[in-house]
Amino acid sequence: MRIAVIAVGAALALLAVGACGSAGGGSASSTLVVGEFNPFTGPDAAFGPEMAGGCVPAVRLINANGGVLGHKLSCVQEDTRGDPADAVPAAQKMMATETSLIGVLGPSSDEALATVPLLNTGHVPMFADTGQAAFDHSSYAYFWRITPADDVKGYAMALWAHKAGYTRAAAVFGSDAGAQSDVPTLGRAFTRLGGTIVYNKPLALDQSSYRAEIENMLAAHPQVIFTEVDPQTGATFLSELQQLHGLMPVVGTEVTLQAPWLKAVNSAIGAAPMARYFEGMQPYAPPSGPAWQAYNRSLLASASQVPKPSQWSSDPYSMTYYDGVNVMALAMIAAKSASPNVFNAYIMKVTEPGSGKTVVTTFATGKAALQAGKQIQYVGAGGPIVFNRWHNSTGAFEAAKYVNGSPVLVGSVSAAQIAALSR
Repeated sequence: MRIAVIAVGAALALLAVGACGSAGGGSASSTLVVGEFNPFTGPDAAFGPEMAGGCVPAVRLINANGGVLGHKLSCVQEDTRGDPADAVPAAQKMMATETSLIGVLGPSSDEALATVPLLNTGHVPMFADTGQAAFDHSSYAYFWRITPADDVKGYAMALWAHKAGYTRAAAVFGSDAGAQSDVPTLGRAFTRLGGTIVYNKPLALDQSSYRAEIENMLAAHPQVIFTEVDPQTGATFLSELQQLHGLMPVVGTEVTLQAPWLKAVNSAIGAAPMARYFEGMQPYAPPSGPAWQAYNRSLLASASQVPKPSQWSSDPYSMTYYDGVNVMALAMIAAKSASPNVFNAYIMKVTEPGSGKTVVTTFATGKAALQAGKQIQYVGAGGPIVFNRWHNSTGAFEAAKYVNGSPVLVGSVSAAQIAALSR
């Protein structure tokens, strides 16, 4: 992190002079670039393909419907490796070389603290998937967050465990910044509900054995495990727990509902224990309705660019990446400009509800309404987007089990319950 902070200072000095112009929309017929700014390698390598599962289907539909102001769009991968020290030069390179960059999806919690100031100074709109509470009251004009903050996720996990009657919990979270950002609010929320976090130590990732950590955890007598770790770590930890003691209920974050994690852990502990003991919490985005149907059709037709696209059909983060691209495209049309300096101010205008607004669920219908002189409210695959003054939008959460190879919805926590607990 120290290296990253030094790099940010140097990068800001350089980019304040030159990069502001790089995010200007390009020439009249150029292809506009959406950066997929997330880990594609490293412990959180699953984040990148999940992002492509939203960006590619959105761009595919936008280009099929005439593009934006005479421009086609494309998705370009920018691998942050989940490390601020790698993410800062990746951001510098992206802004220096992608002369038609109009915005990014990301950054994630792994690199957001180091790169959000950099991207903001470069006037790059970002649909961040960071959950860090540091951005709950963001002052960055180009920062937009559709996905819930980690403090919201912590409330949802605590509420779900409390509903099940658990009062003693172990927090088994990876030592990476993204996972650790979940822990403080989870602990506070569970305590407010009358529970106790009896074990809480960051877990080093990808070790060959976790026997000592498991024995220490068991000595504290937890009833349930809260967790976010990468697939390999999850498989090793839970299979050893199964051998040493037997499994106990596990409540994971949305990371544990991603296909690579589910596959690895299911193979390690078996399908029946997986269905019995494991539940994961993720933002509530039901796979239904016209917006989702358009997203899913385009996703399934994108197999040449998105391997095994169906794995992202019900993924709420892929849905919101898709929505982020559509929102930027519609904001450009509303602003009559592909320059981020201009269209960034229109992002809220095309998403907020209002009297007399036309509700649209696809880029095509939104484009037609704007060209007809109407004001719009885009309601996407991930549901309504209502940004507050700090450019944050959030909602409810759902709980899912893993049954017969797929996540199955088993319940939900409402936005009202979360709001009441967070006061």
